Amino acid sequence: MEHFDVIVLGGGPGGYLAAERAAQAGFATALIEQKELGGTCLNEGCVPTKSLLFCAKQYAHALHGTDFGTTVEGAFYSHEAALKRKDQVVKRLVRGVAASMKANGVCVFQAVGTLRGKADTGEFLVSAGNDSLTASRIILATGSNAVVPPIPGVREGLEAGFVLTNREILALHDAPKTLCCIGGGVIGLEMACYFASIGTKVIVVEMMPKIAGATDPEICALLMKTYQKNGMEFHLNARVQSVTERSVIYKDEDGVHEIPCDKVLLSAGRRANTAGCGLETLGIRTERGAICTDEHMMTNVPNVYAVGDCNGKLMLAHTAYREAEVAVGCLRGIPDKMDYTCVPSVIYTTPEVASVGLSEEDAKKSGHEIKAVKVPMLFSGRYVAENVRDAYQTVRRHLTEGSLDQKDLSRISAAVDFALKNQFCDSCSKESQRVLTTILIKTVSSA
Repeated sequence: MEHFDVIVLGGGPGGYLAAERAAQAGFATALIEQKELGGTCLNEGCVPTKSLLFCAKQYAHALHGTDFGTTVEGAFYSHEAALKRKDQVVKRLVRGVAASMKANGVCVFQAVGTLRGKADTGEFLVSAGNDSLTASRIILATGSNAVVPPIPGVREGLEAGFVLTNREILALHDAPKTLCCIGGGVIGLEMACYFASIGTKVIVVEMMPKIAGATDPEICALLMKTYQKNGMEFHLNARVQSVTERSVIYKDEDGVHEIPCDKVLLSAGRRANTAGCGLETLGIRTERGAICTDEHMMTNVPNVYAVGDCNGKLMLAHTAYREAEVAVGCLRGIPDKMDYTCVPSVIYTTPEVASVGLSEEDAKKSGHEIKAVKVPMLFSGRYVAENVRDAYQTVRRHLTEGSLDQKDLSRISAAVDFALKNQFCDSCSKESQRVLTTILIKTVSSA
């Protein structure tokens, strides 16, 4: 039986960083991971999704580069080539994590890790496949799994390959002609935007009155409007009733409807992966399947910590990183605590959305006195430079509506002037240039 100071269960962002930090602090450390190092984020989530989205963005640039002086004839997108690139990116990063573990002296077990209670000495007993280990401290980082709701036909669809989770769709070699997304959360939207951008007809069915989860409602409305302009279809306040062999049946206030499709993306959220970990052998407390932790990431059992998705707090990779730092700091005796009040998040769709802290809606619900400030994108020189035609259309709309006063005009003059000086409007119509010239004249006259 091999003894370690610290055993980490799970090799995702929280797990491998915790192992790295513990080893660097001088603890004999073991990391147990059943699959590939890097966890869901690196292998089946954040990284492969962003890789595909980047490939799709290059395709969009080729199709619409005329405004910026680049003309590509016969642009063709290969989903298969994008998958190969995605796999290369993932493999390189997985190798990087493995190299870090080796460099820091972390003993890695590729096996199923399970808690087995306590030895007579008071040390924790852990199995790693056929190996028996002991440790003075435990860090749980077992991650999360895709939620599979009890919708008739879903499990049969998963077995048949008609219904896909984030894991299966990232390995789909042929882009479907029609994709129905059950759920309009962040994961679903990112994959939906990818497939829509390469020519797939995408229909999103969301049971809530808005998309993008906890994102600010006003921003959600703007996002959905943009997605619809790009051909995506949305059904909100809609509950999926069943999944057939080739369609999704949903119900809304107008009745029952059927969506024929080639594939279904199941994106109904994620759930902490704690089943079968042996939590009961130590009496570790859970709520709704997630491990309960305090501000120091400690469970109700001393010297047992839980970081990342398995504690169910915020299922974000960078949150797991910070939780890992807090946990290792505390087991070293260094006072530290986790603060969830200002965690940033990003939705990597087109357009991208970034947020931090409370939304306007949540702030109001919490009893805060708030002041909302809205700034038109026209105030950004980069936006004007990169979105020439949209900028012109926005300017014309504001002029028609009279929603831009002289102060506003003077504030955006620098952005517009930047675009003009850098010849971003060479390919635009004379009318557009005249509108911008008018704005500049008005701005100068008001100065």
